[in-house]
Amino acid sequence: MTTPAPFKPPHRILLGPGPSNAAPSVLNALAQPLVGHLDPSFIRMMEEIKQMLRAVFQTKNQMTFPVSGTGSAGMEFCIVNLIEPGDEVIIAINGVFGTRMADVAERCGARVTRVEAPWGQVISPAQIQDALLKTPDAKLVGVVHAETSTGVENPVAEIGRLVKSSGALFLIDTVTSLGGCPVKIDEWSVDAAYSGTQKCLSCPPGLSPVTLSERAMEAARNRKTRVQSWYLDVNLLAGYWGSERVYHHTAPISMNYALHAALREVLEEGLENRWRRHRQNHLALKSGLAAIKIPLASAEGFQLWQLNAVKVPDGVDEAAIRTKLLSDFNIEVGAGLGSLKGKIWRVGLMGESSSRENVRLFLSALCQCLNESGAQVNAAAALAAA
Repeated sequence: MTTPAPFKPPHRILLGPGPSNAAPSVLNALAQPLVGHLDPSFIRMMEEIKQMLRAVFQTKNQMTFPVSGTGSAGMEFCIVNLIEPGDEVIIAINGVFGTRMADVAERCGARVTRVEAPWGQVISPAQIQDALLKTPDAKLVGVVHAETSTGVENPVAEIGRLVKSSGALFLIDTVTSLGGCPVKIDEWSVDAAYSGTQKCLSCPPGLSPVTLSERAMEAARNRKTRVQSWYLDVNLLAGYWGSERVYHHTAPISMNYALHAALREVLEEGLENRWRRHRQNHLALKSGLAAIKIPLASAEGFQLWQLNAVKVPDGVDEAAIRTKLLSDFNIEVGAGLGSLKGKIWRVGLMGESSSRENVRLFLSALCQCLNESGAQVNAAAALAAA
């Protein structure tokens, strides 16, 4: 065969559900020379990653580290370590990723009680309270904090108080929330959480930051059955990420370099400042869209700052506009999933991609695409409102 030319990716403005654009420092970190995964310099960096992750997760949990794999690997890590066959589990479902959490739990042999809400609406604490009363032996309650498929933030702080009083373990998905809005693991009584590197942390996909409380670690240590995944068994991984440094697997060296750089970016900006930036850019986009009569599809009062579910106007070809944004303006946005397919655009303002400039670029490009499609909107009004 003829050897292909070197791959040169186009420069995109990544405003979809992930990945987001990476900071220059993160891209530079990926190009640094390799060392061994047990090299003393790499081990020192591992400790710094753990310390920074604790700060970003707002936790003192010792077992806080990045799993080698994407956010879905983090989901599996938490569930396979905490759930055994026959365990009663309550999973909140109001989008794709709650559905996935339930699927993984069932694959572990759990008996899953599904607490559901329409896509775009929130899971209420009252629903969880009712499920706990009906399932008094529940071992774990799982909730997606930031549902990427719908742009909804579930009220995990309130739910956490209910779960704590029940004695069950509390698991949350922070794939889209970590680094983009408040995530307070200890304050919210969260026992297990997982995230992803490619969203509000603005790092390439490939690692899943996780954190386990001491209660969660006790559950993992005192299992009656072995963890069904050797690769994700925290009892083995603790030997590598703990003080012993026992070989488990070859960690993705360069991805850990990148995560180290990304976490430094987060902490140098400051968590409060970073959350404020995401909120302000979300409000600017929302105002600009409102000026041209385009609302968000997610429930008012629970709309994510970093992932905006934008309603497609009646009569507009959703896919055609999305394709034109990419081909003519190099702007990537996401399509709706499941019951929202064809009904929304998922517009991410995450991490490095969350800027006022990107809000203006998107609004200007969207208005031009809509006008060319025959749906007349006032671009000047949208930009002025933003």
